[in-house]
Amino acid sequence: MRTSSSLTSMKALPGFASLFKPRSARVFSPAASWLLVMPLLAVFAIGFLYPLAKLVDLSFSEGITATYGRLLDDPLYADVLLTTAAVALSVTMAAILLGYPVAYAMARARKRTAFIVAACVFVPLWTSVLIRSYAWIVLLQRNGIVNTLLIATGLTDQPIKMLYTQGAVTLAMTHVLLPFVILPIFSVLRTLPDDYIRAARNLGAGPARAFFLVTLPLSLPGVFAGATICFVLALGFYITPALVGGPGSMLMPTLIGQQTTVLVDWPFAAALSTVLLIMTLLVVILFRKTLSVQKGFGSVH
Repeated sequence: MRTSSSLTSMKALPGFASLFKPRSARVFSPAASWLLVMPLLAVFAIGFLYPLAKLVDLSFSEGITATYGRLLDDPLYADVLLTTAAVALSVTMAAILLGYPVAYAMARARKRTAFIVAACVFVPLWTSVLIRSYAWIVLLQRNGIVNTLLIATGLTDQPIKMLYTQGAVTLAMTHVLLPFVILPIFSVLRTLPDDYIRAARNLGAGPARAFFLVTLPLSLPGVFAGATICFVLALGFYITPALVGGPGSMLMPTLIGQQTTVLVDWPFAAALSTVLLIMTLLVVILFRKTLSVQKGFGSVH
């Protein structure tokens, strides 16, 4: 009793009761908030902005004509850039077409089935990209499992060249980047109430019509997020194209690696990296604009 009465009297003191109030971010002044954020901003500036600025500065170190002018004079580099964008777009489209049904199954299946599907999605993420890329070499080589099965079933008389092609690069990159498309779509689908589908069905819509008119439009933010992540990662992918594509598959990351390690032309490699960075930023802005337009159409309807 004495302890409780003493606590009551202490709480009654001026300023002491404020210690028992829940604190939130609004309690801190702007100066204190900036002071708390400064370590994160310092790490961001030192670890990202400064190296990026040095990269751009290095691309201009020998003059614009010696680096960026070289990109315009030789059509090879424009072809490599277009090939990189085409491969990234193909990988993104394939990942969406393959990943959306998996994400839909994870969101709509029962707990045990959803757990099994989620395990199949997450387990590859625990494996190194190098190992997953090398696995495709084992599958697609001339004496690999795929050619062995094709010959054994009589579909072909001799091994088919599947390795060291753009198709092999697209297939392997789609397999590696597929979880990065599934997870954003799944995170949106699982938040959609089932009442929307029931309402559409009660109004006379069939399962397919309810999906295309209700579920698919509402899940587009997840589709755009997954497509953005997949496309940006595909633009800068290096290990899989280098292993599965071989010397015949020349993409921008492979070209940049060649300029830095083989030719030791750092200014030109910096120019290539800057062009690839600008292209990545334009893609992100385009996806953001597309998503905002889609939301605007959704609000109108």
